[in-house]
Amino acid sequence: MKNVLTYILLLLSITVVAQDKTEEKAALKLKLKAQSFVAEANDLADSDAFVEAEMEYRKALSIKPTQVAGAYNLGHQYIKKGNFEEALYRNQQAAKNATTKEEKHNAFHNMGNILMEEKKCKEAVEAYKSALRSDPSDDETRYNFALAKACAKQQEDDNPQDDDKDGENNKDKDDSKDKDKDKEQEDNKDKDQQDKEDQGDKDKKDGDQDKDEEGAPKDDKESDPKEGDKENQQNQPQPGQMSPQQIKNLLEAMNNQEQKVQEKINAQKVKGAKQQTDKDW
Repeated sequence: MKNVLTYILLLLSITVVAQDKTEEKAALKLKLKAQSFVAEANDLADSDAFVEAEMEYRKALSIKPTQVAGAYNLGHQYIKKGNFEEALYRNQQAAKNATTKEEKHNAFHNMGNILMEEKKCKEAVEAYKSALRSDPSDDETRYNFALAKACAKQQEDDNPQDDDKDGENNKDKDDSKDKDKDKEQEDNKDKDQQDKEDQGDKDKKDGDQDKDEEGAPKDDKESDPKEGDKENQQNQPQPGQMSPQQIKNLLEAMNNQEQKVQEKINAQKVKGAKQQTDKDW
């Protein structure tokens, strides 16, 4: 039984080793294939066949994304074409997958150069720092690092800091809000004052309509006791004159007197005339 178990374990170990060797062979095969694509791309790049070279580099990276040489060399070609955005991405890819200090140094050095081309001096300083960590003895990197520091300081002096800008912007916004609030209050105050003035004008106008042409209130004039006294005085006879009622009474008396005289005359006429009597039948 013990021999059987030993045989099984030995068989399993042989299988694992064989599998590992198969995976290693597959990885090595991919690596060699990627290297062949990179080599072909390098030859095309030397012949200024950029499009064909770019295609071969991409083939190498598609089968082995961690292929440092493919990403680094493709980034270098993008720098030559002025495509700094893509060049920066490819050098970042190379720096991430780099396994040696030399690979890291070269990738970060190129990243610093790209950032300087884009006037991003502060970011370039950090890239050159990373490059010098991998190779402090590189004179070109040290020189570029000094230029990047001077450029970053100049940019900082020329432009206010972002914090100060934000503070100023916030202050301006607060001041603007306060001014708008004050203006709104002033407008409301003016509106209230105008409403009061308009109401006053309306009341005054209504009051004027209640007055007659002489400016006196109509109701007051109608109920003015002085006006009633004037009417009574007009109905009363003036000194040396008869009142209408007196004239009326005098006319009635004259008419009565005339009627009495007329009746008297008529009576005398009847008394002097002959009287005839009717016959009796």
